Amino acid sequence: SYVTATGGTETTSGNFKIHTFNSSSNFVVSDGGNAAGSNKVSYLVIAGGGGGGGDYGGGAGAGGYREGRAPAFDSYTASPLVAPDGLSVTAQTYPVTVGAGGTGVGENASPLGSNGSDSIFSTITSTGGGRGGTEGSSPSVRGGYDGGSGGGASYYAGPSNGSGNTPPTSPPQGSDGGTGSSGPPGYAGGGGGGATGPGGNAPSTTQAGGGGNGATTEISGSSVTRAGGGGGAGGGSHHSQNYTQGAGGPGGGGAGVPNSGSQAGNNGTANTGSGGGGNNLNPGPRTGGSGGSGIVIIRYKYQN
Repeated sequence: SYVTATGGTETTSGNFKIHTFNSSSNFVVSDGGNAAGSNKVSYLVIAGGGGGGGDYGGGAGAGGYREGRAPAFDSYTASPLVAPDGLSVTAQTYPVTVGAGGTGVGENASPLGSNGSDSIFSTITSTGGGRGGTEGSSPSVRGGYDGGSGGGASYYAGPSNGSGNTPPTSPPQGSDGGTGSSGPPGYAGGGGGGATGPGGNAPSTTQAGGGGNGATTEISGSSVTRAGGGGGAGGGSHHSQNYTQGAGGPGGGGAGVPNSGSQAGNNGTANTGSGGGGNNLNPGPRTGGSGGSGIVIIRYKYQN
C-alpha cells in the first residue's frame, strides 16, 4: 500500500504525488502505506523571510529552509541542505503552517518591522528570517536580527549582523547576514543571509552588500530556487553621493532601493521565503521591503 492523502494544491510527477501549500491548511492522511509501497514522505518547509531595514538599511534574512528526502522511495535532485531521510506518516490530520513574511523596518526602527514567521509541518519547524538593521542611535537597532537566516546590519553596526541557523538545526536551515560599513563619504548596509550563502558584507561605504544565495531543489517536479537573502542599501552622507545597491539573493530576495523615488524597499518574492531589501530614500518612507511568505511542499510515491 502507498501513502494516500489530500491537502493543498495536488499535482503529480511520474509516480509521485506532490502537495503544495502556499497558505496554512491541513495535510490529511487516510493511509500511511507500508514499506512494500511507500510509508514516508519527502518535505520542504520554508519559513517567511524577514523585513528589510530602513535608511541605510540592511537586507533581511531568508526564512529557514528545511528539506528531507525519503531515499528508499524517491530520487529527485535535492538541495545541498537535504536531510538524510523523510518523515513517516500515519492516518491522521497534520496541520500545516505557512509563515508570513516580516514587515519592513523604518528609519530609527519606526515602524519597528519584524522577522518572518515560522512554517511548520509535523515535527519540522523552520524559523522566520531575521529582519535587517536600520539607521538609529541604538546598536540593537542598527544590527541585523537572528533567524532562519540572519538579517544584514545597517551602517556602523560593526559585527552586529544577524546569525543564521538560529535555533540550530542539522543540516543548517540558513546563513548569517552581512556587516555594514560607515565612514567618508557614505554609509552602506549588509545583505541578508540566504539558505545556502551568507549575506554580503558592504565592500565600501558607498556599496551595499548583496543578499545570500537561496537553495535549489526539484521536489516540486522541476528545478526551483527559493529562500534568497535581501540586498542592503546605502549612500553618501546626507544622501549626496551615488552608491551601488545590494542585489537580491538568487531565489527571490528583494534588492536594495536606490537613492531616488519614493517607494518602499523591494519585497521578497511570495512563497519563496526570501528576505526583503533594504531602503535608503530621501524624501520617502525609508521603509525596507517586506519578506516573502513561506511554502510547504510534501511529496510521496503513490503508485508503481
